[in-house]
Amino acid sequence: MRKPVGGEVFVHYGQLYVVSEEGAYPDLHEAFRGQGIGLCGAAEAGSLFLITGLHTGDVSFAVEVHEERPEIAGDGGWEEVVEVSFRPVTTGSTLMQWAAERCWELDLPVADYRVRYCAAGMDAARAKDTRLDGEPALDRYLLQFWPSPPEPPRLVRRTSENAAYWHRFAEDVDA
Repeated sequence: MRKPVGGEVFVHYGQLYVVSEEGAYPDLHEAFRGQGIGLCGAAEAGSLFLITGLHTGDVSFAVEVHEERPEIAGDGGWEEVVEVSFRPVTTGSTLMQWAAERCWELDLPVADYRVRYCAAGMDAARAKDTRLDGEPALDRYLLQFWPSPPEPPRLVRRTSENAAYWHRFAEDVDA
């Protein structure tokens, strides 16, 4: 397993992205169109639209790249878990903050991947809205990649009201 990202990542508007083509920022509605689940929009080629509970500030965030399907990260306290399929359009995949203020190289070859997005603390972070310097982290996230043929999006676990809102949003995009 490789961990290209680990630590705190700044979010704004409760968003982060994985992009594999420079300047190709995913659109909120298009990223979730036809998917039926929220939190990790994968409907636009070569990109992922990631939702966080916190509107603005640092969140705990890790990315793992596995050679095969990992178990769901132990008990880990993950309250939200979704899975989607992803295929980069170039070898230059990055995790990107709002407005490309900072990017982390993911080093993903062009291939089909399954992606698992896990979250905890979304409701507390949403209620707080903004995390200031020196305040404790409220929400945390894990994004896992592994080689896999495409499969339909899958909701594995949902417990928070914030996640429920985003799952309804994804369902309503097609309505």
